[in-house]
This record gives sequence, C-alpha cells and structure tokens, in this order.
Amino acid sequence: MKARIRDFVETKDGWLFAVADYNHPHGLRCMLRYVPDEAGERQVNGKRYKKMDFEPAFQFLRQERPLWVSDLHVVPTTEVSRIFSPSEALISVAERDSRVRTIAKTLVEGGVGWEQMGITGSMLVGLQGNSSDIDFVVYGPTWWKARDLIASAKADGKIGDLDEATWRKIYSKRKPEISFEEFMLHELRKGNRGLIDGTYFDLLFTREWNQIELQPSGRPAGAGRIEANVTNADFAFDSPAIFKLDHPEVNEIFCYSHTYAGQALPGERIEAKGVLEETDNGLRLVVGTTREARGEWIRSLTLLEN
Repeated sequence: MKARIRDFVETKDGWLFAVADYNHPHGLRCMLRYVPDEAGERQVNGKRYKKMDFEPAFQFLRQERPLWVSDLHVVPTTEVSRIFSPSEALISVAERDSRVRTIAKTLVEGGVGWEQMGITGSMLVGLQGNSSDIDFVVYGPTWWKARDLIASAKADGKIGDLDEATWRKIYSKRKPEISFEEFMLHELRKGNRGLIDGTYFDLLFTREWNQIELQPSGRPAGAGRIEANVTNADFAFDSPAIFKLDHPEVNEIFCYSHTYAGQALPGERIEAKGVLEETDNGLRLVVGTTREARGEWIRSLTLLEN
C-alpha cells in the first residue's frame, strides 16, 4: 500500500490519520487526527468528528489500540479502508473554496501543473472549520518554483503576508529556543507562509514518488552541538527536513521540528544543537527529538551575521 506524508487514511473504525512518513515497513506510520464523536465540533456528510491533538491521540490509541503505538502511530494496512490523496482532492476543493482556488490559480498561471499540487489537513477530509488554516501541498522540486510564485504574488498584492500579531502567535505556539528577532529573520526569508482573504496558509513540501528512498536507522550517541557548512538543502522543507553538511564528523541534520525546516541555505554556516545518532553512513544530528524541540535548534550564522 503506497502512501506518503500529507496523505490521510481512514480505518475501518472511521478514524482519520495523517500519514507522517514515506516508509512503512510494518504498517502505515501516521498520526491520529480525527475520530467519530457525536459531540464532536467538526462534521462531514452528517457525521461528527472530534479533532485529536498530539497527547490525547496517543492516550486514545494506548487505550484502544496499544499495539499501534510506537514513536508514531502504526496502522496495519489491513485496517485501512481509504487513502485520501491531496493531489486528487485539490480540484474539487478549489471549486468550492475561493481561497484555495486563488492559490492554485496563482501557481497554475506560473506553470505549475494541477498534478504537482494538493490540499491536505482538514480540507482534504472535509472537516475544516471557519478558522481552519489552509495546508497547500506542492510535490518535489516544483515546490521551490511555487514558493517563488507566491513571493511574486505577495509583491503584487494578490496574496497577503503575515502581520506581526500572527507571527507572534506562531512564535508563542512553537516556543523556539531562539529569540523572536532571530525567529523572524529566518522565517521572513523562507517565504512558505501567507494570508489569503485573512486565512493563514502554509506551502508544504512532499517528495515525488521517485525521490523516496529508505533512510538508515540511527542509534543514539548523546547530545551534540555543532557548527558546519550546509552543502545541500534540497529537502530542507521536507519532514524530516534534511541538511547535508561539510563537517569532520557529522554528515547531515535530520530536523523533525517544523520551526527549523528551511532554516539555512547551501553555502551557509550554521549552528545546531540536538541528539547525535550513529548510522551506517556515519553520524547525523537530529533536531526535534521532542514535540517542542526543547534545548534544540538550528541557526544560520551566515544570515545572522549579514
């Protein structure tokens, strides 16, 4: 069964999971997002659902399906009744939602094909509320082109940028280990967020099928803090975000925190703190070993110095 990050799956129990990995050796690696609940605040096709936050989702599954719980939620393929594809859902969502239609139209007019885009999150499964954000997906290398098109649309006033109040809300929610000023320097250059008719949206990266490869597993090797030069950032906005390094010992950074995705460009010198792992390919540094990445970070020293 093929599934990749940003897809959703529904189980025979009607539980809705967001796929959180590209490789699924023992079942689909996911996070539980919605469960049927008569008192739930979301509704689709006359059926109500409850949204599951991170900790309640783990608690729910530990009680209901303890064998599905590891570092993520592992759903047996035999329990999956449906896969929701972001790219297959986009056109119908855009037809109903003018905000999604505006983003898609901006990218299509710039040469991005419909099949290279998608919609995920609550909109993918029809459970969005009035205050729901827009999680817009672009696949593979086309993502970088899409980001540039969004930047041009912002400059032309067709799409809005986030105001300081929204940035401070994001900063407060993420609780990063860097100052608000440093956070803003990095975020403003990323260009993967915006406002459309007052609604916040993210431009999310997902690999093309032919870019998916098995990553070597790692064994914890203690805390690490390094300075290194970034040699490749093709997957800097993936999950995990990957930064290849020029460093005498550490070959790469795997970043599981959305806060530090896209944090540096090739050729830049960075400082990073996280947990070292030994792999068959050498050492890597993992940032985001906890949900809020306490005591862990990535900073572009080049950006800060300039």
